Amino acid sequence: MPLRPQRSWVFAALLLSLATVLAQPSPGIAAAPSMLDLKDVGKGAVPIDGSWLFQTGDNPSWSSPALDDSSWSTIRPDEPWGLQGHPAYSGFAWYRRHIRITAAPGETGEFLILMPAIDDAYQVFWNGIEIGHIGTLPPRASWPATRAPHIFSFPGPGAGVLAVRVWKDPPGSSDSGAIGGFRDTPMIGNADSIQGQMAISNYANLLGNAYSIGINLLYGLVSLIVFIAWFRNRQYTILLWFAIFTGCPSLWGAFYTLRMPIDATVASGLLQPLFALRNIALWYLLLELLQVDKDSPLRRWARVLAIISIACGTLDGVLNFLYYFIGWYDHPWIDITDAILTTVTTAVEVFPLVIVALAIRRKLSPERWAVASAAFFSHMLLVVTAASQQGQRFTHWSISNNLSQPLFSLFGTYFTPPILADTILFIAILYALYRYGREQSRKQSLLAADLQRAREIQQALIPEAIPPIEGFTITSAYQPAQDVGGDFFQVIPCEDGSILIALGDVSGKGLQAAMSVSMILGILRTLADSTNSPAEILSGLNRRMYQRIGDGFATAIVARASLDGNLTFASAGHLPPYLNGKELQIPGSLPLGVVPDLACEEVTMRLSANCQLTLYTDGLLEARNGSGELYGFARLNTLFASRPSAEDAAQAAVRFGQEDDITVLTLNRSTSQSLRLDEKFAPI
Repeated sequence: MPLRPQRSWVFAALLLSLATVLAQPSPGIAAAPSMLDLKDVGKGAVPIDGSWLFQTGDNPSWSSPALDDSSWSTIRPDEPWGLQGHPAYSGFAWYRRHIRITAAPGETGEFLILMPAIDDAYQVFWNGIEIGHIGTLPPRASWPATRAPHIFSFPGPGAGVLAVRVWKDPPGSSDSGAIGGFRDTPMIGNADSIQGQMAISNYANLLGNAYSIGINLLYGLVSLIVFIAWFRNRQYTILLWFAIFTGCPSLWGAFYTLRMPIDATVASGLLQPLFALRNIALWYLLLELLQVDKDSPLRRWARVLAIISIACGTLDGVLNFLYYFIGWYDHPWIDITDAILTTVTTAVEVFPLVIVALAIRRKLSPERWAVASAAFFSHMLLVVTAASQQGQRFTHWSISNNLSQPLFSLFGTYFTPPILADTILFIAILYALYRYGREQSRKQSLLAADLQRAREIQQALIPEAIPPIEGFTITSAYQPAQDVGGDFFQVIPCEDGSILIALGDVSGKGLQAAMSVSMILGILRTLADSTNSPAEILSGLNRRMYQRIGDGFATAIVARASLDGNLTFASAGHLPPYLNGKELQIPGSLPLGVVPDLACEEVTMRLSANCQLTLYTDGLLEARNGSGELYGFARLNTLFASRPSAEDAAQAAVRFGQEDDITVLTLNRSTSQSLRLDEKFAPI
C-alpha cells in the first residue's frame, strides 16, 4: 500500500537517524585518523590532548607517518591504559597522534616537547624518526625507579605523526594492574614555556614530598650520629639496631622521592634486603627497649626469623636483578618464587606483635615505651600496606591505596598515614633523647660529686706541701692528667730520725687508678710502721697487691734518708732518679703486682750538701707537644742539670704538652757533708 505523506516523512527520518548512528565509529574504534591543529605554538606550552590512537603489540613500522592506523582504537593520554580497558596489560603498545603545528608569529620554530611520566620504557618518534627515549627496551629493558616528565627537542612546525612506543614490564605481585603507558598529556612549545612547565612539575613534586624528604633527611642524620656512637661503644648493640632502623627509610626514600637516576629493577633489588634488614632491626630494637631477657625463647626465635627474613629478602632482590641483567621478564617460575617469598616474608613480619604482647606488662620508663610503640606502629603500618598490595589486581583490595592516600595537605605538601606515623616516631625519639639527656646530666652530676670526693681523699693522702724535716729540704709537685690520678708519693718520718720517701705510678689513669693509689698508700703506711727497709716495703707491697688490681701493675721507688746523709734505695720497675742532672744506675726489678714474690735489691750512698736528688714519674718524660714530639731524655737531662724545684720541673712538662700524670720530688741535704758512693752504686 502507498505510504501516507506523514508516514513517509517519519520513515525517512528513522532511516536518516539509523544511517547517522551506523556512520559513527563504535566506542574505542577510530573511523579515520583525525588531525589535531596546534596553532600559534610558541606563545605558551600547548597540550597535545584529545583522543590518541592506540594499539597493543609491536611493529617498528608503526612509527611511520604512512601507516594506515584507521583500525586502531582510541585512548586518552591523561590516564594509564590500565584504567581505560587494558588492565594489567604488559609488553609493547603504541600511541599515535596526527598533528599539524603552526608556529606563532616571530617564533623561530625551535620547539621542545614535554613527555609526561610513562610506564615504563619508551621511544618518541616524529614522522618515523626517533627524537628521544627514556630507558631501554627488551631484550634488556631498563627504566628509572621514579617516573618523571622529560624534555626532548622537537624538529619544528609542520604536519606529521607523533608516535610513542611503550614497553610495560610484567605486573609484580603488588601491581594493581591500573598503571601502564601515559600518566598525563604531552605538551609542546618553545624552550621558555616547556622549561617553565618542567620547573612547575619539579616544584610541585618537591613541594608535595617536602615533608617526607625532610623526615628522611632527619632520619639519615639520626642514623649517622647513632652509628658513630655505636662504633665508639660497640657493646651497646641497641645503638646499631637503632641506626639501621632509622637509616633504611632514608635510603629507599632517596630512591623514590628525589628522582634519582637509578634503574627501577636495581632500586627494587636493593629495597628487598633493606626492608628485611629493617624488620630485623625493629625486632632487636624492641627486644632491647622492652628489656626482654637475653636468654629468653624470644631472642632465639628472633635469630631464626632473622635468618629467614634476610634470606627471603636477598632472594627477592636477586629476582629483580635477574630482570635487569638477564632480561627474564615473563617466566612463570619467577612469579611463583616471588609469591612464595612474599608469603613467607609477610608471615614473619608479625613477629613484632608477639614481642609487644609478651612485654606489655613490663614496668618500663616512659621513653622506652614511647619509642617502642611508635617504632612498632610505624613499621606495622608499612607492613600492612605492603602485605595488602599483594595480589591486589585479583583481590581488588583498596587497603593499601587508602593507607597511602594523603589525609590532608598543608601549603601543597601532602601528609599520608605513613608520614604521620614517621613523624610520631621522630617525636618519640626526641622525647627519648630529652629524657636520656636529663638522666645523663643527673649521672654526670653524681659522677662529678664522686670525683670531687675522690679528689679530696687523694689530696688528703698525697700532701700538697711537705712539712719541714730536720736535715733535709724537700720540694714536691703532683699534677694529675685528670681530676684524680695514678701517681703517688709519700714522705714518712721514722722513729730513729730518718725519713722514708716513696714515689710511684699505677698503670692507667682516672678513677680506677686513683682507687689503686688509695690501696697502695694504706698498705705503704702500714708497712712503714713495721720496717724501714725499702726492699722489704716493696716486697710487702707486691704481696698484698698481687691479683688485687686486675690486669694492672705499679712501679715504685722507695728511699730511706738518714740524718748523717746515708741514702738507701730499692726500685720496683721505676725510672732511676737523677743526681745533679745525671741519671743514676740502680738495680731494677719487675713492677709491683706482676708476680707473687718480688725480690728487690738495695743500694746505698751518702748525700752531701749542694747536691740534689730528683725522683719523678714517666708522665714528665712522656709529655708530648702538638706535633707529636715527646719531651724525651735529652730535654730531661737539660732540665735536671739546672736543678729546678719540683714545681718548676712539672710545669715545664705541662707547658710542653701533658698527657699523663706528672709527679716530681727533690731532696737536698741541709748540712755540709761529703758525698761517698757505695762501691755497688755509681753515678753516670
